[in-house]
Amino acid sequence: MSIFKAYDIRGTYPDQIDAEIAKKIGAAMVRFLDAKRLVVGRDMRTMAPEIQDAVIDGMLSQGCDVVDIGLASTPMVYYGIGKQPCDGGLAVTASHNPKEYIGFKLCRAEARPMSADTGIKDIQKLVEADDFPAAARAGKREHVDLMNDWVEHIAGFAQGIEPMKIAVDYANGMGANESPAIFDKIPGLEIVSLYPELDGTFPNHEANPLKESNLDELRELVSKTGATMGLSFDGDADRCAFVDEAGRTVHADLITVILARGMLERHPGKGIIYDLRSSKVVREEIERLGGRPVRERVGHSFMKETMRKEDCIGGGELSGHFYFAENFYTDCGVLAAILVLNQLSAEGSTLKAAADALRKYYPTGEINFRVEDKMERMKLVESTFADGEVDWLDGVTVTYSDWWVNVRPSNTEPYLRMCLEADTSELMEQKKQELFAILGQPV
Repeated sequence: MSIFKAYDIRGTYPDQIDAEIAKKIGAAMVRFLDAKRLVVGRDMRTMAPEIQDAVIDGMLSQGCDVVDIGLASTPMVYYGIGKQPCDGGLAVTASHNPKEYIGFKLCRAEARPMSADTGIKDIQKLVEADDFPAAARAGKREHVDLMNDWVEHIAGFAQGIEPMKIAVDYANGMGANESPAIFDKIPGLEIVSLYPELDGTFPNHEANPLKESNLDELRELVSKTGATMGLSFDGDADRCAFVDEAGRTVHADLITVILARGMLERHPGKGIIYDLRSSKVVREEIERLGGRPVRERVGHSFMKETMRKEDCIGGGELSGHFYFAENFYTDCGVLAAILVLNQLSAEGSTLKAAADALRKYYPTGEINFRVEDKMERMKLVESTFADGEVDWLDGVTVTYSDWWVNVRPSNTEPYLRMCLEADTSELMEQKKQELFAILGQPV
């Protein structure tokens, strides 16, 4: 399986990605962008220093100068690319993947993400051609410490947060590198934490907050300490999951609505972006707030590109990525947390009360099916429900007045992923079984 994915480059170390491959990727990125200056940061994985050195060596060999910001979350790397005069850059990270993985998230200037369609496939071709004669002048590596600037930038978004206790699970990931200093700048905010030590072996649990079992210890901590809510970051801290005071997960589509309230108060009439798996309450609430709902495919590169085109102030994905035009159109877990705290404080509400008011419909959540003939099955969904409103923005979506379903293919695995929502629990169960009859039993 190729390491060159739809939104990033990722694979296991050292069989799929080693220093030699990393050096070629660095050289190819310079060649593709005709770059003169790039920004590079890395996460806390055990092999990340070696891979960062190698990718930088590749860049330097092609005459490109490199701003090395060292240990940094992916959002901090995006910030560095957005703030520094440069042609782009990358984060050395494998996000939420297990400890044996490493990879790269790549950006052009202004922290514009590179996807398979906007550069990653081209970089793959250059790597495979392996024709990188050294430049006449090697680039220079400059070490720049952005930590204080980054902490001040994010903490500056905090407005009127009431004194409260928050439980945070850092999962030994990059959130622990920067978020404690950010939270320390917010008066009256008391943090009780799990696993705040950086450890790329992830000794306690996977740094993947989408897996509900990974939130169990956070729920216990919320209950034991009487915290107002719980936060869980993924490995590179570009995502954040939320647990309310009763220990219930508040899914990201509902968080997007809470964030939209503050965004549209600051920027009336702007667009709010959301992915097509989100509850229909998202569109309804954005319209009620006077904003423009903008529906998009799953994937951070699509979301960020469309945000700029459609004049969106922000938004979110069901995966826990939240996007902010006020932060270089990038995703940032700790910024999402701060803006939720701002909004709940302004409303005098709790996360549970705010979320419960939005739970009007009955979703299945995302369900996976192992399917080899993915297109054939999606067309069968389309023909079975031909009297509904059908679109193919990302897989097939069928919409009726009282229920909808999206079935989309995985980019990397033989899976179809289904999200379904209905106005009643009975209808949701009925339609779920009808879809199971077409797609098979979930995995």
